[in-house]
Amino acid sequence: MQQEVTAIFDIGKTNKKFLLFDEKLKLLQQEETVFEEITDDDGFPCDDIVKLAAWVRSTIEGTILEGKFLIKSLNFSTYGATLVYLNKDGIRITPLYNYLKPMPEGTLKGFYERYGGIGEFSRQTASPALNMLNSGLQILWLKRSKHEYWKQVKNILHLPQYMSYIFTGEIVAGYPSIGCHTALWDFDKMQYHKWVSDEKINLPTPVLSDTSFEVKIGNTVIKTGIGIHDSSASLVPYLRVAGDKKFILVSTGTWAINMNPFSSTKLTSDELKQDCLCYLSIEQKQVKSSRLFLGHIHEVNTKELTKHFGICSDVFKCIVADETLLKKLFLSDEFSIFKNGIPENYLGDTEILKSFESPVEAYHHLMFELTKLEAKAISLVYDNPDTVENIYITGGFVKNDIFCRLLATFLKNKKVYKAEIYNATALGTAMVINKNITAGDIEINLEEIQPIKF
Repeated sequence: MQQEVTAIFDIGKTNKKFLLFDEKLKLLQQEETVFEEITDDDGFPCDDIVKLAAWVRSTIEGTILEGKFLIKSLNFSTYGATLVYLNKDGIRITPLYNYLKPMPEGTLKGFYERYGGIGEFSRQTASPALNMLNSGLQILWLKRSKHEYWKQVKNILHLPQYMSYIFTGEIVAGYPSIGCHTALWDFDKMQYHKWVSDEKINLPTPVLSDTSFEVKIGNTVIKTGIGIHDSSASLVPYLRVAGDKKFILVSTGTWAINMNPFSSTKLTSDELKQDCLCYLSIEQKQVKSSRLFLGHIHEVNTKELTKHFGICSDVFKCIVADETLLKKLFLSDEFSIFKNGIPENYLGDTEILKSFESPVEAYHHLMFELTKLEAKAISLVYDNPDTVENIYITGGFVKNDIFCRLLATFLKNKKVYKAEIYNATALGTAMVINKNITAGDIEINLEEIQPIKF
């Protein structure tokens, strides 16, 4: 007898995953793949959307043919700030442009001024001015720079909704995709911003995140979701298990994204200048967020340490918190590595490196400075510090003992936890398509982190 399952595609920038969950959303099977990037029509690296779409379809069809599992529901999570343009026949027109692609100078000339200036526009749309990372401004770039493409455009989908479209053929928008620093959504009026209609841009009407369509694939009828932005998906399991306790989710990796799903205050111009933004949750509520290029800065600077000390980078994975060194750092303010915002490689300065006697001391100093920046970034999304009870750390830096101990010390008035729900993004995506799953069905590992005592 076939086991009934929910199938999820969790499509990251690097890793693409396919996961199968049982009726209690316990993970049964997972496979992972990586596709080599190709280049777009300008020669800039981008995801290979042809191979990606073919893999998604062949994986589902292959699972059905294998006959071991009966897929009852299907959903998708993907990274954000990525659009797919379709012509009148529903055929994709362009490459899958990379949000890291530079915005040509002059593309946005006069745009911000028409809507109250860059500060006011950014406040209204809860989107710091990030050029191509504002997916709405990618549309403006295509309209102004790629006329042969633009005259063919009939519909525009965010990547999660395009993954769903491959199977359903439905043209829809999801609130979490629209509300993710896109510069498309007016958070004051909770609708598309006026510039979208002014530019005569045809965007789908947003629908609820748990919207689904019945799709027949082979001989199997599958309830298929509309897809969800990965950051919003990762919040869902934590919201389900938190109960009445308010928390900030600190999702760590290349970026540390600090999300407060309980915030009710509008972004201020000062918060925007400090790289804060808002997401939209699956309930269409704002999620005030801040971010820090944590993993990237860590990687760049540890490379400098490995070169200087002539050691293997794996050494840093094994270093545990030395309370004596950390207390010395807390009590001393001789110099700060990070003086001017967020640097790339301050530890490339040999004069700074010479001040350290060992790689362990240097690494403690690096993590002290990085964690201090992260604690400040978290404080930006408090609203009222007294209303936030818990800080949940997830992602790669959960394994970094120094980071965790330091953060608990910097935020000593909060309870700081290592909070791991495995495959949280995929699990959240599955929960959206399976509304009957209760909090009691979710396994969460909570480990409270003790601050350093003085």
